[in-house]
Amino acid sequence: MKSCLKPNSMVVIHSADHLPLSADAFASYRQHSNFFYLSGINQADSVLIMAPDFPDKNLREMLFVKETNETIITWEGEKLGLTEAVKLSGIKKTLWLNQFELVFNSMIKKIDNLYVDINENSKSELSHHLANERFSRVCESKYPLVKVEKLNPAFTGLRMFKSTFELHAIREAAAITAEGYERVMKFLRPGINEYEIEAEFIHEFVSKKSDGFAYGPIIASAASACILHYEANDKLCKDGDLVLMDVAARYANYNADVTRTLPVNGRFSARQREIYGAVLRVKKQAEELLRPGMILKDFNQKVGLLMEAELIKLGLILKQEVDRQNPEKPVYKKYFMHSISHHLGLDVHDTANYQQPMAEGMVLTVEPGIYIKEEGIGIRLEDDIFIGEEENINLTSSIPIEIDEIEQIMKS
Repeated sequence: MKSCLKPNSMVVIHSADHLPLSADAFASYRQHSNFFYLSGINQADSVLIMAPDFPDKNLREMLFVKETNETIITWEGEKLGLTEAVKLSGIKKTLWLNQFELVFNSMIKKIDNLYVDINENSKSELSHHLANERFSRVCESKYPLVKVEKLNPAFTGLRMFKSTFELHAIREAAAITAEGYERVMKFLRPGINEYEIEAEFIHEFVSKKSDGFAYGPIIASAASACILHYEANDKLCKDGDLVLMDVAARYANYNADVTRTLPVNGRFSARQREIYGAVLRVKKQAEELLRPGMILKDFNQKVGLLMEAELIKLGLILKQEVDRQNPEKPVYKKYFMHSISHHLGLDVHDTANYQQPMAEGMVLTVEPGIYIKEEGIGIRLEDDIFIGEEENINLTSSIPIEIDEIEQIMKS
């Protein structure tokens, strides 16, 4: 982290807020990804200070956690003590949260740059400011001579490359996810509801000590599979339909991200096989392209050409349409409208610089799909790929994807 900072700088990052649902109820706690990345602490009301150039070496790295009391223990359970926080984080100087303001105020006068971690995701629309945003505003008002810097670029560069521990956690999330799909493939049959499939997944995930779903599960049968962010999960799965399941587990705050599309009755029709085969061929070819040096924009364009050829074979688009298409609005986008890939890690859509070439040590998804609204068919296949030096590793390859294997398992 030090190499990402200007000289004489201080980093202050807060844990995530525990978000309320109503007067006295709270959502399940999810730690701020960057805070967890630096501290390994999964508890609210915590703050981390890093000041690698600070004159007093004892103040260069500090963790602050909330002091517990009998009332908190009674209502919320045990919290981290100082000794436990040190063991979990490896940060030797750990103090109670009520000491943060005094320590920070004494340090801020001696530094030139203050790095804060504010939300910079262009797709995020927050109606209120979270802890890091609130802290940044206070500092800008109270200490106008200290330059406030953005921390996100530093995290982007670091988190794109997965450590041995991170890869282990993603592998574990993938393994638990695989057990969920194995359970569902044996359970799926005509007449069950999408929410029953969701229940089978969460039963398996929780029983295997995962953190639960990595994201809101998409379980979309028939035409619902053409809704990319379908979340109702309340339709009946009928004989002859397909069901698209974009479902994965989270483990130790790290995520898998998997999609499979299965026949409700255990057998693909001729047309379903045809479309499924096209998606699977594109996926396999895309995985071969996902190598060091590839840039996402070029990756999308190359996969688009592969999908274009498959859609022509399927009779969904015509060669003449392709020849006269607007290059900015390719015809294949009617049936494959999303990106082929994204980074994966602490966040399902992990922080990344997509102008930076792919490199060894990154983990990305590969997820082509064909969505035919007029036929009520949506098929997406998705796996998680670790980019290796000599070859890639498919972290979710144990989840059946070939037509014959799927039908054999569902038959049994």
